[in-house]
This record gives sequence, structure tokens and C-alpha cells, in this order.
Amino acid sequence: MNEVTSLLQENKRIKSANYASHYEAIFACPICHSSMKVLESKSLICANHHTFDFAKQGYINFTSRSVKTKYGKELFEARRKLITEGAFYKPLSNKIAKIINEHVVKTNETISILDTGCGEGSHLSAICDMVRSDFFKSVVGIGIDISKEGIVVASKNYSNKIWAVADLANTPFKNKQFDVILNILSPSNYTEFNRLLKSDGLVIKIVPQSGYLKELREHLFPKPGEQNYSNVEIVERFNESFQFVDSVRLSYTRSLNKPLIEWLVQMTPLTWTATKERVKSILNKDSAQITVDLEILIGKKTI
Repeated sequence: MNEVTSLLQENKRIKSANYASHYEAIFACPICHSSMKVLESKSLICANHHTFDFAKQGYINFTSRSVKTKYGKELFEARRKLITEGAFYKPLSNKIAKIINEHVVKTNETISILDTGCGEGSHLSAICDMVRSDFFKSVVGIGIDISKEGIVVASKNYSNKIWAVADLANTPFKNKQFDVILNILSPSNYTEFNRLLKSDGLVIKIVPQSGYLKELREHLFPKPGEQNYSNVEIVERFNESFQFVDSVRLSYTRSLNKPLIEWLVQMTPLTWTATKERVKSILNKDSAQITVDLEILIGKKTI
């Protein structure tokens, strides 16, 4: 590593630590749950001296052990390109920002948005930009994921956010800290969500519906019955865990060129169980129409 690269990384670490210091009051030690402070622009330290350093890329790792997932750097880079360059989920980001602006009480204060299972951070970054430009004084975006690879990509590409490797069952935050919790196509922990939400906080969960990526699924899994799945139980459990606010179906079709098809294939776990021949045949296509079919579940904290 040359001196210039080393200085840039140190600068990134310091900038991230200084940014997080403005919001250090939200943090609670994941080991002992005591309050935390940013020290010397490099670490978050709790009252009992448990210490979590900011990495050179700018994120914080709150996990005590390395967790291996099948979600690698290539997957997250492909997903980021599909979202940012391909605008694949732009209607979803627009809709979520609109929901936040409609349902969160307008004040001249900072709105806090926590994205649980944020991956490489593109959804959170886009939504924060949209919300910030519309109503609120400022927006602080916090993204957590158990996959270190995703958080590294997020912190590399999106500054002025707080990125953390963290376990959804033991998040490093105090009670009642967030105006909005996002949970986009990823696992949930509703007990933790209720703990973290402010009294009038909003949780927005995105689940796939029957038409989601149907063309890809039909191509990869040609046998009848292999392509179908239902999220009825997930929806029921959400409605049991939160005060129901609304449910919105969002469906649209995207035309993908060859590079976008390649990014979609790289980012979706659907290809993990498909045959190599089936994956190769879709990669050989020059264009494809792909359906995005999602349900947006909106809830408030249970009293």
C-alpha cells in the first residue's frame, strides 16, 4: 500500500468516526448495553471499556466473531450496479420515500432511518437522499448487516452514513432511537424492531410477491411447482407484531440489456440452486423483460 492510499484510508476512518460522533447517543454496547462515546476519532468505547474500532473503510464491526455467508463482494457490487446504474429498484425507493414523507411527523429535527439487512447500502442511500430533499431538516441513515462484505462495499461508496456489521438479534443501539426502520427483502427481528422504534416510529418491510422475477424463475426452474412460493405467513406475522398502517402492492416491468442481465444473475440467490446450463443460457440473452412484484408492509410500534 502506498502512502497516498494509506492517508486516504486514514482520512476516511477519521471522517466516519467524526460523523458518528454527532449521533453517538443512539449507541449501546452490544456486550453490556451501556452508553458509548467516540474516542480520538477512531473507536466507539462504552462505559465498561468495551471497544469497537472504525475500520479503514469507515465502518464499525460490532460482531464478536466472523460470520461466513454466501453473499460475497461480487454479489454486492453487482447489486449496487443494478440499483444505481440500472435503476432497477427506483420505483421502490420513490415509493418508500413517499411513504416516509406521508407517515412520519414533520418536525424541524433530524429524522433517523435504520436499514436492517442493508447489504451494500444503495437502497438506504437513495431513500435518504429523496427524503432529505423533500421535508426534513436532515436525515441520518444507519445501515447494518451481518455480512461484512456488504458493509465494506457500502462504506466505500456512500459517505455521511453510519455503516455497521451487526447481529439483528443484538443490535448496538439504545431503546426508542429510530423514526423509521427499513427491512427490504431480508430477514427480520420484530422484537428488536419494536425495541428500537420511537413511540411513533414506522417500520417498512418489503416482501416479494408471486410475480417477483417470474421470468428469471421460469427460465431457471422449468418444472411446474418449482417457481412458486407464498409469503402469506410472513405478512400475517408482520400484522401480529405491529399496528397495521397500510399494505401497498408495487408491480412493474424492467427491460434489461446484457450487462444488466449479468448483474441481476450475479446478485440473486435464485442462481445458487439452478443448473449451470440454465444460468449460462440466460446470460447469453441480449435483452430480457423482468418483472418486479413486491408488497410494502407498513406498521407502527405496538404499544
